[in-house]
Amino acid sequence: MEVVFPSPQQIMRRAMLHHKGFLMGLSVIIVVTLLTILAPVLATHDPYAQDLGQRLIPPVWQEKGTWDHPLGTDNLGRDYLSRLIYGSRVSLLIGLSVMLIAGLIGTTLGLLAGYFGGKMDMFVSFLVTVRLALPAVLVAVAVVSLIGGSTRIVILVLGLLVWDRFAVVVRASTQQIRPLEYVAAAKSAGCSTFRILAQEMLPNLMNNLIVVATLEVARAILLEAALSFLGMGVQPPTPSWGLMISEGKEFMLFYPYLITIPGVALFLLLLGFNLLGDGIRDVTAPEGR
Repeated sequence: MEVVFPSPQQIMRRAMLHHKGFLMGLSVIIVVTLLTILAPVLATHDPYAQDLGQRLIPPVWQEKGTWDHPLGTDNLGRDYLSRLIYGSRVSLLIGLSVMLIAGLIGTTLGLLAGYFGGKMDMFVSFLVTVRLALPAVLVAVAVVSLIGGSTRIVILVLGLLVWDRFAVVVRASTQQIRPLEYVAAAKSAGCSTFRILAQEMLPNLMNNLIVVATLEVARAILLEAALSFLGMGVQPPTPSWGLMISEGKEFMLFYPYLITIPGVALFLLLLGFNLLGDGIRDVTAPEGR
C-alpha cells in the first residue's frame, strides 16, 4: 500500500485552520475589509451630514436611543455608525499605504546591507540607528505641525518613519541565506546582482516580510490615530477613529460612548492585525510545521 505524505502547502493550510489566533485575526480583518468595501451600502446616513436637532442621541441600548441612529450621534448630529464605517476606510488606507512605502524602503536597504555587507552594511546600520534614536510620534508631530495635516501628508511622513523593522529583519534574513547553495549557483551561472536579489533571495524572505507587514499596518494605524487625536492627522470633517475620539473627549463624562465606540473599534482592528501576524509567524516557522 502506497503511503501518501501531505505536501508542505497542505501542512501549512492545516496548521492555519487549527490556529485560533490566526483565525480570529483573519476574521476581524475580513469583517473590517467588508465594511470598507460595502460602506455606501451599510451606512444609513451621510457621515458628513450635520443636524444639530439630532445631536448627542445615545446608542440604541441606552435610554432615549433610537434605531434610526443605532450607535447614536455626535455633538454635531452626525450619525456615529456611518462615521465609524467610513472611518475604517481611512484606517485601512493609511495603514496599508504606510506599510507599502515603509516596506519598499526598508526591504531595499535590508537587502543591500545583508547581501553586500562591508561599508553598505555599516551605512544602513547607521541609518537604522539614527531612525531608532528619533521617536516616530514626536518626529511625526513636529513635521506635520510644520507642513500641515492631511491624509497624504500623514501617509508620506509615517511611511518615511517606520521602515526600520523591515530593514532589520530583511538584513538579518539576507545574511542567513547569502551563503546558501542556490545563491552561489546563481552567481556561478552569471546572474546579475539585481536578478539574484529579486528572484533568488527576495522570494525566500516573503514569510518574514508578511509577518512584519501585518505588524507595521497595526503600528501605522495606531500612529495615525494618535496624530488625529492631537489634531495633526486627518482633518475634520473626514471620519477617522482617532479624530472621533478627540472630538468626543470633551463629552466623555456625560456621553462616554463617543470615545468608547471608536476606541473599541480601533482596539479590535489592531488586535486583529497582531493576531494575524503572530499566526503567520507560527505556521510558517519550521518548528511550527
